[in-house]
Amino acid sequence: MARMRAVQVSLAKGNFELVERPVPEPAGGEVRVKVQACGICHSDIFAKEGLFPGVNYPRVPGHEVVGRVDKLGDGVTTWQVGQRVGVGWHGGHCFTCDRCRLGDFITCRHAHVTGLTFDGGYAEYTVVPQQALAAVPDKLESSEAAPLMCAGVTTFNALRHSGAQPGDLVAVQGIGGLGHLAVQFAARMGFRTAAISSGPDKKPLALRLGAHEYIDARQTDPAKALADMGGAAVILATAPQSELIASVVEGLGVGGKLLIVAVAAGPLSVLPLELIGSRRSIAGWPSGHAMDSQQTMEFAALTGVRPMIETFPLDQAAAFERMLANKVRFRAVLTMP
Repeated sequence: MARMRAVQVSLAKGNFELVERPVPEPAGGEVRVKVQACGICHSDIFAKEGLFPGVNYPRVPGHEVVGRVDKLGDGVTTWQVGQRVGVGWHGGHCFTCDRCRLGDFITCRHAHVTGLTFDGGYAEYTVVPQQALAAVPDKLESSEAAPLMCAGVTTFNALRHSGAQPGDLVAVQGIGGLGHLAVQFAARMGFRTAAISSGPDKKPLALRLGAHEYIDARQTDPAKALADMGGAAVILATAPQSELIASVVEGLGVGGKLLIVAVAAGPLSVLPLELIGSRRSIAGWPSGHAMDSQQTMEFAALTGVRPMIETFPLDQAAAFERMLANKVRFRAVLTMP
C-alpha cells in the first residue's frame, strides 16, 4: 500500500507529529488531491488544542490547501485528474438543510470543516468532497494561492458584501495576516482605503499595498482620525483584540458598519448610544464556500493582489508556533515537492 507523510495531532492539546500514513482513497463524490502548498492559519489551533466540538483524533490540520487532482471517486464528473484546485475552511455542505436550500452554503447546519471534520492539507495527499473544490487560476503560484483559501476569501467576501460603494471610506484595522490582504482588496475594489496600525514602521508597507491613508494608533485616536475624514462606511476589524476593535466604533459615519473577521477571545464592549445615534451596526463575517474562494483567486489574479508569505517544508510544521508569536510576515505556507 502506498504511503505518504503527514503532520497530525494525535489528541487534543497534543503536539504536531510527522508520521507516515497510507495514502487515502476517495469514496463516491470525493476527490483526492496531491497537495502542493498548505497555509498555516491561526484557526488550526482549533484542531491542535481541541477547541472545536466533535473532532476525532488523530487529525491532520490545514484548511488553506492547493494541489492537483490525483484521483476521482465514483460519480465525480466536474473535476479532472491533473487540474489544480484549492480547498478552504468550508469543506462541503449537505444541500438539504434550510440554509443550503436558500443557497447559503457557508452556514449549512451540517457543514464539514477542512482539517477538523476530515483530514486537511498538512499532508502529501488529502481527500475532500467534490463541492469543496475551487479552480486555481494559472496566474497564481500554489504557495500564493493557498492563503487566499482562508485569509483571502474571508476579507474579500466580507468587503464585497459590506454594502460599501466605490469611493466610500473603508478602514482596515490591523496590518497582519488578514489585514495586509484586506488593504489590497479594498483599494482595488475602489474604496478610499485607510489602514490602521500601531507605530510608523508599517506606514510604507500600508501605502505600498494600496492604502490611501495611514493612521498610526500610537500617535492619534483612530476613531477621531476617521471621524475627521467624514466617518467610515465600513471598518474591517482584522486584529484579534476586543478592546482595540471596540475603540474604533465612533470612527464610523452615519449608517457605518463595524465588520469583524478577527476571532478575538474577549467580549466586545460598546455603548448602545454609540450605535443608536448614527445608525451604526456591528456584524461578523465567516469565510466563504468554494465558489467564493474561486472568485477571490480570480479577482486576485486579475488585480495583482498577492499575500506576503514565508514558506516551510512539511517537516517544519512547527512554524505554527512562529505564526502564533507573530514572527511570520505575513502568512506561513507549508510546501510539498
